[in-house]
Amino acid sequence: MRYSWKKAFLLSMCLVYVCLSGCQDTAVLYDSREGQETEGTAGGAEGTDGITEETSTEGAGETGRENSVFVYVCGEVEAAGVYELPEGSRIVDAVEAAGGMTEEASDTWLNLAEPVSDGQKIEVPSREQAEELKEEEAEAQAGLVNLNTASAEELMTLSGVGEAKARAILDYREEHGGFKEPEELMEIPGIKEGVFQKIKDQITV
Repeated sequence: MRYSWKKAFLLSMCLVYVCLSGCQDTAVLYDSREGQETEGTAGGAEGTDGITEETSTEGAGETGRENSVFVYVCGEVEAAGVYELPEGSRIVDAVEAAGGMTEEASDTWLNLAEPVSDGQKIEVPSREQAEELKEEEAEAQAGLVNLNTASAEELMTLSGVGEAKARAILDYREEHGGFKEPEELMEIPGIKEGVFQKIKDQITV
């Protein structure tokens, strides 16, 4: 009888121990999962925020570089220097960014409506410098054959241009009202790129 009572008591104690151990394990496993989920969620959010912020910053930087140009404005302007302008700006915008022209500047030498390009140098000359530049251009063109005014004899002084080609040039000039650019010569039958390359430094319009 005593043996049975002791046996029952020991069995009860074992069951209690097992139950307590099972509850403790279960609680530990639950806490572990919860911790992992919490950490995972926090880590994921942090990672997402980090990526989003970095992507946003990089994107903004690239967009800024793509949508702006840098130009160097010098000469007769109030504040010479390198300026950042929106893409699509024109020379007039660059000059205004440099404070505008001085009183000595030639306001007709530059084409203020011309679009600017990245890395471009824009030099505003003085009126005196503009006159000198005009003279240099005139001297550079001296001795060149003007396709819009030359006679057949003058055209025949060009390399590779004989009587037939000279006559063809005159006919083209009369038909089209003159040449707008020297490259139009290649539209005339018999004057191909090879001939043009030989005479391009000898002609003007």
